[in-house]
Amino acid sequence: MTKSAGTLAERLYEEHVRHEMAALKGAKLKKFLERELDELLDHAGRITLNRVAGIDQVMGVIERVVVDMELDAGIPELAAEMATEVMNSPVQAETTLGEIISREQATGFLEEALELRQQRERVISEIMAHPVYQELVSNVVYHGLVNYLYEDNLIARSVPGVGSMMKFGKKVANRAVPGLDETFERRIKAWLADSLPGLIARSEAFLHRALSDDELRDSVMAAWVAVEDKTIAELREGLGDVELQEFVVLGYEFWLQFRKTGYFEGCARAVVEHLFAKYGDRPVTDLLNDVGVTREVIRTEIEAYGIPVMDVLREEGYLEALVRRRLSSFYRSAAAKKLLAGEE
Repeated sequence: MTKSAGTLAERLYEEHVRHEMAALKGAKLKKFLERELDELLDHAGRITLNRVAGIDQVMGVIERVVVDMELDAGIPELAAEMATEVMNSPVQAETTLGEIISREQATGFLEEALELRQQRERVISEIMAHPVYQELVSNVVYHGLVNYLYEDNLIARSVPGVGSMMKFGKKVANRAVPGLDETFERRIKAWLADSLPGLIARSEAFLHRALSDDELRDSVMAAWVAVEDKTIAELREGLGDVELQEFVVLGYEFWLQFRKTGYFEGCARAVVEHLFAKYGDRPVTDLLNDVGVTREVIRTEIEAYGIPVMDVLREEGYLEALVRRRLSSFYRSAAAKKLLAGEE
Protein backbone atom coordinates (compact mmCIF):
# COMPACT_ATOMS: atom_id res chain seq x y z
CA MET A 1 0.00 0.00 0.00
CA THR A 2 1.28 3.46 -0.86
CA LYS A 3 2.08 6.11 1.72
CA SER A 4 -0.75 8.30 0.38
CA ALA A 5 -3.27 5.50 0.96
CA GLY A 6 -2.13 5.13 4.55
CA THR A 7 -2.37 8.88 5.11
CA LEU A 8 -5.85 8.91 3.56
CA ALA A 9 -6.93 6.08 5.85
CA GLU A 10 -5.74 8.03 8.92
CA ARG A 11 -7.51 11.19 7.72
CA LEU A 12 -10.76 9.30 7.09
CA TYR A 13 -10.44 7.64 10.48
CA GLU A 14 -10.08 10.99 12.27
CA GLU A 15 -12.96 12.53 10.30
CA HIS A 16 -15.14 9.54 11.09
CA VAL A 17 -14.32 9.85 14.81
CA ARG A 18 -15.25 13.56 14.74
CA HIS A 19 -18.47 12.76 12.90
CA GLU A 20 -19.48 10.17 15.47
CA MET A 21 -18.60 12.40 18.42
CA ALA A 22 -20.66 15.24 16.97
CA ALA A 23 -23.60 12.87 16.65
CA LEU A 24 -23.32 11.85 20.30
CA LYS A 25 -24.24 15.17 21.89
CA GLY A 26 -26.96 17.79 22.01
CA ALA A 27 -29.87 17.78 19.60
CA LYS A 28 -28.26 15.20 17.31
CA LEU A 29 -27.96 12.67 20.14
CA LYS A 30 -31.55 13.30 21.24
CA LYS A 31 -32.84 12.90 17.69
CA PHE A 32 -30.78 9.73 17.22
CA LEU A 33 -32.10 8.14 20.42
CA GLU A 34 -35.70 9.03 19.58
CA ARG A 35 -35.37 7.55 16.11
CA GLU A 36 -33.81 4.36 17.44
CA LEU A 37 -36.48 4.12 20.14
CA ASP A 38 -39.16 4.31 17.47
CA GLU A 39 -37.39 1.65 15.41
CA LEU A 40 -36.91 -0.63 18.42
CA LEU A 41 -40.54 -0.36 19.54
CA ASP A 42 -41.67 -0.94 15.96
CA HIS A 43 -39.80 -4.24 15.98
CA ALA A 44 -41.10 -5.02 19.48
CA GLY A 45 -44.61 -4.65 18.09
CA ARG A 46 -43.93 -7.50 15.63
CA ILE A 47 -41.60 -9.80 17.57
CA THR A 48 -43.18 -12.16 20.11
CA LEU A 49 -41.82 -12.77 23.58
CA ASN A 50 -41.04 -16.39 22.71
CA ARG A 51 -38.63 -15.23 19.99
CA VAL A 52 -36.48 -13.16 22.32
CA ALA A 53 -36.60 -15.29 25.48
CA GLY A 54 -37.74 -18.61 26.91
CA ILE A 55 -38.83 -19.99 30.28
CA ASP A 56 -35.51 -21.74 30.86
CA GLN A 57 -33.57 -18.60 29.93
CA VAL A 58 -35.46 -16.46 32.43
CA MET A 59 -35.19 -19.13 35.12
CA GLY A 60 -31.47 -19.28 34.40
CA VAL A 61 -31.17 -15.55 35.03
CA ILE A 62 -33.07 -15.91 38.31
CA GLU A 63 -30.85 -18.83 39.30
CA ARG A 64 -27.61 -16.98 38.55
CA VAL A 65 -28.52 -13.49 39.74
CA VAL A 66 -31.00 -14.10 42.55
CA VAL A 67 -30.18 -17.54 43.95
CA ASP A 68 -26.49 -18.25 43.35
CA MET A 69 -24.90 -14.80 43.33
CA GLU A 70 -22.63 -14.40 46.34
CA LEU A 71 -23.53 -11.22 48.17
CA ASP A 72 -20.82 -9.26 49.94
CA ALA A 73 -20.89 -9.20 53.72
CA GLY A 74 -21.10 -5.41 53.59
CA ILE A 75 -24.64 -5.52 52.18
CA PRO A 76 -26.48 -6.20 55.48
CA GLU A 77 -24.32 -3.60 57.22
CA LEU A 78 -25.13 -1.02 54.56
CA ALA A 79 -28.83 -1.94 54.65
CA ALA A 80 -28.88 -1.58 58.44
CA GLU A 81 -27.19 1.81 58.20
CA MET A 82 -29.69 2.96 55.57
CA ALA A 83 -32.63 1.76 57.66
CA THR A 84 -31.25 3.63 60.67
CA GLU A 85 -30.83 6.81 58.64
CA VAL A 86 -34.39 6.51 57.35
CA MET A 87 -35.88 5.95 60.80
CA ASN A 88 -33.87 8.83 62.30
CA SER A 89 -34.60 11.29 59.51
CA PRO A 90 -36.68 14.42 60.35
CA VAL A 91 -39.52 13.24 58.12
CA GLN A 92 -40.41 10.56 60.69
CA ALA A 93 -41.37 13.24 63.21
CA GLU A 94 -43.16 15.32 60.60
CA THR A 95 -45.33 12.62 59.04
CA THR A 96 -48.41 11.06 60.61
CA LEU A 97 -49.64 7.56 59.91
CA GLY A 98 -52.78 9.04 58.35
CA GLU A 99 -50.68 10.83 55.74
CA ILE A 100 -49.24 7.52 54.59
CA ILE A 101 -52.39 5.41 54.77
CA SER A 102 -55.72 7.19 54.57
CA ARG A 103 -58.72 6.15 56.63
CA GLU A 104 -60.44 5.02 53.43
CA GLN A 105 -57.50 2.77 52.57
CA ALA A 106 -57.40 1.35 56.09
CA THR A 107 -61.12 0.64 55.84
CA GLY A 108 -60.59 -1.10 52.51
CA PHE A 109 -57.88 -3.36 53.96
CA LEU A 110 -60.11 -4.13 56.93
CA GLU A 111 -63.10 -5.03 54.77
CA GLU A 112 -60.96 -7.41 52.74
CA ALA A 113 -59.58 -8.98 55.92
CA LEU A 114 -63.09 -9.46 57.29
CA GLU A 115 -63.87 -11.60 54.25
CA LEU A 116 -61.36 -14.17 55.53
CA ARG A 117 -63.80 -15.66 58.05
CA GLN A 118 -62.59 -19.23 57.63
CA GLN A 119 -59.00 -18.21 58.32
CA ARG A 120 -60.11 -16.13 61.32
CA GLU A 121 -62.02 -19.05 62.82
CA ARG A 122 -59.07 -21.36 62.25
CA VAL A 123 -56.70 -18.94 64.02
CA ILE A 124 -59.07 -18.72 67.00
CA SER A 125 -59.31 -22.52 67.19
CA GLU A 126 -55.53 -22.91 67.03
CA ILE A 127 -55.05 -20.32 69.78
CA MET A 128 -57.62 -22.04 71.97
CA ALA A 129 -55.88 -25.40 71.50
CA HIS A 130 -52.42 -24.05 72.34
CA PRO A 131 -51.02 -25.35 75.69
CA VAL A 132 -49.94 -21.85 76.74
CA TYR A 133 -53.48 -20.52 76.36
CA GLN A 134 -54.92 -23.50 78.21
CA GLU A 135 -52.48 -22.95 81.07
CA LEU A 136 -53.43 -19.27 81.12
CA VAL A 137 -57.13 -20.10 81.38
CA SER A 138 -56.45 -22.63 84.12
CA ASN A 139 -54.43 -20.15 86.18
CA VAL A 140 -56.95 -17.34 85.72
CA VAL A 141 -59.87 -19.55 86.77
CA TYR A 142 -57.93 -21.00 89.72
CA HIS A 143 -56.84 -17.64 91.16
CA GLY A 144 -60.22 -16.10 90.49
CA LEU A 145 -61.95 -18.94 92.33
CA VAL A 146 -59.61 -18.75 95.33
CA ASN A 147 -59.92 -14.98 95.55
CA TYR A 148 -63.67 -15.24 95.33
CA LEU A 149 -63.91 -17.85 98.10
CA TYR A 150 -61.81 -15.88 100.55
CA GLU A 151 -62.28 -12.24 99.60
CA ASP A 152 -64.73 -11.23 96.92
CA ASN A 153 -67.80 -13.40 97.44
CA LEU A 154 -71.15 -11.86 98.23
CA ILE A 155 -71.14 -12.76 101.92
CA ALA A 156 -67.63 -11.40 102.55
CA ARG A 157 -68.55 -8.13 100.87
CA SER A 158 -71.95 -7.75 102.57
CA VAL A 159 -71.14 -8.76 106.15
CA PRO A 160 -68.32 -6.78 107.78
CA GLY A 161 -65.57 -8.94 109.20
CA VAL A 162 -66.56 -12.16 107.42
CA GLY A 163 -63.69 -11.94 104.94
CA SER A 164 -61.15 -11.50 107.75
CA MET A 165 -62.74 -14.36 109.73
CA MET A 166 -62.48 -16.66 106.69
CA LYS A 167 -58.79 -15.82 106.23
CA PHE A 168 -58.23 -16.34 109.98
CA GLY A 169 -60.07 -19.65 109.84
CA LYS A 170 -57.96 -20.69 106.88
CA LYS A 171 -54.76 -20.04 108.85
CA VAL A 172 -56.05 -21.93 111.90
CA ALA A 173 -57.11 -24.87 109.76
CA ASN A 174 -53.71 -24.98 108.08
CA ARG A 175 -52.01 -25.14 111.47
CA ALA A 176 -54.39 -27.83 112.68
CA VAL A 177 -54.19 -29.89 109.47
CA PRO A 178 -50.83 -29.28 107.78
CA GLY A 179 -51.01 -29.55 104.01
CA LEU A 180 -54.67 -28.55 103.82
CA ASP A 181 -53.79 -25.76 101.39
CA GLU A 182 -51.98 -28.17 99.08
CA THR A 183 -54.88 -30.62 99.19
CA PHE A 184 -57.35 -27.85 98.41
CA GLU A 185 -55.17 -26.64 95.54
CA ARG A 186 -54.81 -30.14 94.07
CA ARG A 187 -58.56 -30.72 94.18
CA ILE A 188 -59.33 -27.42 92.49
CA LYS A 189 -56.71 -28.03 89.82
CA ALA A 190 -57.98 -31.57 89.29
CA TRP A 191 -61.46 -30.14 88.81
CA LEU A 192 -60.05 -27.58 86.41
CA ALA A 193 -58.27 -30.28 84.43
CA ASP A 194 -61.57 -32.12 83.99
CA SER A 195 -63.48 -28.94 83.21
CA LEU A 196 -60.87 -27.31 80.97
CA PRO A 197 -62.02 -28.83 77.63
CA GLY A 198 -65.51 -27.51 78.27
CA LEU A 199 -64.19 -24.10 79.32
CA ILE A 200 -62.05 -23.89 76.18
CA ALA A 201 -64.95 -24.95 73.96
CA ARG A 202 -67.21 -22.31 75.53
CA SER A 203 -64.44 -19.71 75.19
CA GLU A 204 -64.03 -20.53 71.53
CA ALA A 205 -67.77 -20.37 70.89
CA PHE A 206 -67.91 -17.03 72.74
CA LEU A 207 -65.06 -15.59 70.66
CA HIS A 208 -66.68 -16.70 67.42
CA ARG A 209 -69.84 -14.88 68.47
CA ALA A 210 -68.11 -11.86 69.97
CA LEU A 211 -65.66 -11.33 67.11
CA SER A 212 -68.35 -10.64 64.57
CA ASP A 213 -67.65 -8.50 61.54
CA ASP A 214 -69.37 -5.52 63.13
CA GLU A 215 -67.50 -5.85 66.43
CA LEU A 216 -64.15 -6.24 64.71
CA ARG A 217 -64.85 -3.36 62.36
CA ASP A 218 -65.77 -1.04 65.24
CA SER A 219 -62.78 -2.13 67.36
CA VAL A 220 -60.19 -1.85 64.61
CA MET A 221 -61.45 1.49 63.35
CA ALA A 222 -61.54 2.85 66.91
CA ALA A 223 -57.90 1.78 67.28
CA TRP A 224 -57.10 3.37 63.93
CA VAL A 225 -58.65 6.67 64.92
CA ALA A 226 -56.45 6.63 68.03
CA VAL A 227 -53.20 6.26 66.06
CA GLU A 228 -53.78 7.88 62.67
CA ASP A 229 -52.72 11.32 63.92
CA LYS A 230 -49.57 10.04 65.61
CA THR A 231 -46.27 10.57 63.83
CA ILE A 232 -44.15 7.65 62.67
CA ALA A 233 -41.54 8.66 65.26
CA GLU A 234 -44.14 8.34 68.03
CA LEU A 235 -45.27 4.95 66.78
CA ARG A 236 -41.72 3.56 66.70
CA GLU A 237 -40.82 4.69 70.23
CA GLY A 238 -38.90 1.96 72.00
CA LEU A 239 -37.30 0.60 68.84
CA GLY A 240 -33.68 1.69 69.09
CA ASP A 241 -31.07 1.79 66.35
CA VAL A 242 -29.46 -1.44 67.56
CA GLU A 243 -32.74 -3.35 67.56
CA LEU A 244 -33.58 -2.02 64.09
CA GLN A 245 -30.20 -3.10 62.71
CA GLU A 246 -30.63 -6.55 64.23
CA PHE A 247 -34.00 -6.92 62.51
CA VAL A 248 -32.42 -5.93 59.18
CA VAL A 249 -29.63 -8.49 59.63
CA LEU A 250 -32.15 -11.19 60.56
CA GLY A 251 -34.20 -10.36 57.48
CA TYR A 252 -31.09 -10.53 55.30
CA GLU A 253 -30.07 -13.90 56.73
CA PHE A 254 -33.60 -15.19 56.17
CA TRP A 255 -33.43 -14.08 52.52
CA LEU A 256 -30.10 -15.85 51.97
CA GLN A 257 -31.66 -19.13 53.09
CA PHE A 258 -35.10 -18.60 51.60
CA ARG A 259 -33.83 -17.92 48.08
CA LYS A 260 -32.25 -21.40 47.97
CA THR A 261 -35.40 -23.28 49.02
CA GLY A 262 -37.48 -25.37 46.67
CA TYR A 263 -40.46 -23.22 47.66
CA PHE A 264 -38.85 -20.07 46.23
CA GLU A 265 -37.86 -21.89 43.04
CA GLY A 266 -41.40 -23.24 42.67
CA CYS A 267 -42.97 -19.79 43.16
CA ALA A 268 -40.57 -18.18 40.69
CA ARG A 269 -41.21 -20.87 38.07
CA ALA A 270 -44.98 -20.52 38.49
CA VAL A 271 -44.73 -16.77 37.82
CA VAL A 272 -42.43 -17.19 34.80
CA GLU A 273 -44.52 -19.97 33.26
CA HIS A 274 -47.69 -17.92 33.63
CA LEU A 275 -45.94 -14.92 32.07
CA PHE A 276 -45.00 -16.93 28.99
CA ALA A 277 -48.39 -18.64 28.84
CA LYS A 278 -50.04 -15.23 28.67
CA TYR A 279 -47.54 -13.25 26.59
CA GLY A 280 -45.34 -15.83 24.86
CA ASP A 281 -47.13 -15.67 21.50
CA ARG A 282 -47.93 -11.97 21.71
CA PRO A 283 -45.75 -8.99 20.69
CA VAL A 284 -43.30 -7.77 23.30
CA THR A 285 -45.03 -4.39 23.31
CA ASP A 286 -48.17 -6.03 24.78
CA LEU A 287 -46.19 -6.99 27.88
CA LEU A 288 -44.48 -3.59 28.04
CA ASN A 289 -47.78 -1.71 27.76
CA ASP A 290 -49.48 -3.88 30.38
CA VAL A 291 -46.76 -3.07 32.91
CA GLY A 292 -46.86 0.62 32.00
CA VAL A 293 -43.64 0.85 29.97
CA THR A 294 -44.83 3.05 27.10
CA ARG A 295 -42.83 5.02 24.57
CA GLU A 296 -43.33 8.22 26.58
CA VAL A 297 -42.08 6.55 29.76
CA ILE A 298 -38.91 5.34 28.03
CA ARG A 299 -38.39 8.69 26.27
CA THR A 300 -38.74 10.59 29.54
CA GLU A 301 -36.18 8.41 31.30
CA ILE A 302 -33.74 8.71 28.37
CA GLU A 303 -33.92 12.49 28.57
CA ALA A 304 -33.80 12.57 32.38
CA TYR A 305 -31.03 10.05 32.90
CA GLY A 306 -29.60 8.61 29.67
CA ILE A 307 -28.51 11.84 27.99
CA PRO A 308 -26.90 13.33 31.14
CA VAL A 309 -24.92 10.10 31.60
CA MET A 310 -23.77 10.29 27.98
CA ASP A 311 -22.64 13.87 28.62
CA VAL A 312 -20.54 12.75 31.57
CA LEU A 313 -19.01 9.88 29.59
CA ARG A 314 -18.17 12.27 26.79
CA GLU A 315 -16.57 14.77 29.17
CA GLU A 316 -14.52 11.97 30.73
CA GLY A 317 -13.24 10.90 27.31
CA TYR A 318 -14.84 7.48 27.46
CA LEU A 319 -17.08 7.97 24.42
CA GLU A 320 -14.25 9.07 22.16
CA ALA A 321 -12.08 6.19 23.32
CA LEU A 322 -14.98 3.82 22.63
CA VAL A 323 -15.50 5.22 19.12
CA ARG A 324 -11.77 4.96 18.38
CA ARG A 325 -11.63 1.38 19.60
CA ARG A 326 -14.62 0.58 17.44
CA LEU A 327 -13.37 2.23 14.20
CA SER A 328 -9.61 1.83 14.33
CA SER A 329 -9.60 -1.87 13.55
CA PHE A 330 -11.44 -1.21 10.28
CA TYR A 331 -9.34 1.74 9.04
CA ARG A 332 -6.16 -0.09 9.86
CA SER A 333 -7.30 -3.33 8.27
CA ALA A 334 -5.76 -4.66 5.09
CA ALA A 335 -9.13 -4.53 3.33
CA ALA A 336 -9.56 -0.78 3.99
CA LYS A 337 -6.04 0.06 2.97
CA LYS A 338 -6.41 -1.98 -0.19
CA LEU A 339 -9.61 -0.12 -1.13
CA LEU A 340 -8.04 3.26 -0.45
CA ALA A 341 -5.06 2.35 -2.59
CA GLY A 342 -7.42 1.66 -5.47
CA GLU A 343 -6.44 -1.98 -5.68
CA GLU A 344 -8.91 -4.54 -6.95
